[in-house]
Amino acid sequence: MNPGDVNLQQLLEQAQLMQQQLATAQQELNDAEVEGTAGGGLVVATVNGSGELLELKISPKAIDPGDPQDSADTIADLVIAAVRDAVRAAADLQQEKLGPLAQGLGGGGFQLPGF
Repeated sequence: MNPGDVNLQQLLEQAQLMQQQLATAQQELNDAEVEGTAGGGLVVATVNGSGELLELKISPKAIDPGDPQDSADTIADLVIAAVRDAVRAAADLQQEKLGPLAQGLGGGGFQLPGF
């Protein structure tokens, strides 16, 4: 075998290893839960590592019985902010779990010949 030749068996083994690592990382993301908050904790959104909304908690302190319309508007804004915060945290977790695998395609343990 010449120095520039591709070792297909080694390439296949590396691809299978990366596939296993990716499947493990995806399962960890599905099992993980992250929270986002708004209004100093008046609204708490919980999402999994894939960004799927799992739970939403709204504190009774967010409700002003004297002004239900203003309360509804405020709560809607807080829900949006809390969900955005949780989804951002999930994206950070995705980068943490999947980023090293993506980097491996170009320069880590798995390198495509000629790239």
